[in-house]
Amino acid sequence: MYDYLIVGAGLYGAVCARELTDAGKNVLVIDKRSHVAGNVYTEKVEGINVHIYGAHIFHTNLPEVWSYVQRFATFNRFTNSPVANYKGELYSLPFNMYTFNRMWGVVTPDEAAEKIEEQRKAAGITEAKNLEEQAISLVGTDIYEKLIKGYTQKQWGRPCDQLPAFIIKRLPVRLTFDNNYFNALFQGIPVGGYTAMVEKMLSGIEVQTGVDYLEDKEHWDAQARRIIYTGPIDAYFNFSLGTLEYRSVRFETEILDKPNFQGNAAVNYTDAETPWTRIIEHKWFEFGKDEQGKELPKTVISREYSSEWKPGDEPYYPVNDEKNGKLYQAYHALAAKEEKVIFGGRLGEYKYYDMDQVIAAALTCAAKEKTSKEDCHGM
Repeated sequence: MYDYLIVGAGLYGAVCARELTDAGKNVLVIDKRSHVAGNVYTEKVEGINVHIYGAHIFHTNLPEVWSYVQRFATFNRFTNSPVANYKGELYSLPFNMYTFNRMWGVVTPDEAAEKIEEQRKAAGITEAKNLEEQAISLVGTDIYEKLIKGYTQKQWGRPCDQLPAFIIKRLPVRLTFDNNYFNALFQGIPVGGYTAMVEKMLSGIEVQTGVDYLEDKEHWDAQARRIIYTGPIDAYFNFSLGTLEYRSVRFETEILDKPNFQGNAAVNYTDAETPWTRIIEHKWFEFGKDEQGKELPKTVISREYSSEWKPGDEPYYPVNDEKNGKLYQAYHALAAKEEKVIFGGRLGEYKYYDMDQVIAAALTCAAKEKTSKEDCHGM
């Protein structure tokens, strides 16, 4: 009999497992996949740490979270500065003075601000009612048409005027020449990849992979006093109230016999005609070198295609509209009645989480379990 069964060996599950084990609890971790680390899983290909489930760049303003991950990995100094490709025209992301200069030829912040205001007024927007209006009010019509509209419609599978404004409210817009996408105190990539970091978190803890908890739920429930479940909340209840919607991502990854394909870790293709949303060149997360500082002769790229989720696909981004919000709240009410089970993480809470938020939530959950014994559904 274990004190805790943790379903899912991603960041949420691994942090809870580490904290509870260190507190003297007997913990078993199981995962449906054949590996640990969840969606941050990296795999070595041609000496390159390939982000199998899409690019993950660690960034946080939380000193306690940054300090925590330093226990398990050394982080490099990678700064996320994506490039936008609109039909062969290249623009700096996030939107900054380099972007505005390339788009309009403006040189000063005042000129850029005047251009944005001029286009916002011309569009007649007073209060943004959807994503399209919110984007135009932030950066003007030209940038919206070239760098936001096509990309966003590919990403979400819906016209921009049918998407809520809040999706783009955190879009970085700067009247400076700062092209660091994340305005965070701490940022980087773990040297050696995320898998090695999570394996270190799980060091000395019993882990079983290739195990589907929901296929034999009664058996696994009997193994532990408490359960931390990080899978989809609707799947836990056998979709009894309906299916929550997600956006999914498909990857086409290839090895190229050349040292450099695009010269940057991420290039977004912002026109509607290009079928993929972006291309990731994985070696540039670690400056094109291996752990010993040796230049790598080949490169690995992944084209990303956004799609509507269907059973069998990996769920990535919750569709946070009114319909799905109500359905989640109904599942949340069911979850609150599961006295033995804690629902956590991106899928368990049907919530878009950055990595640092996942870790912070897991630390909070584990702390509650260690001290008050209260159920920390985390929702």
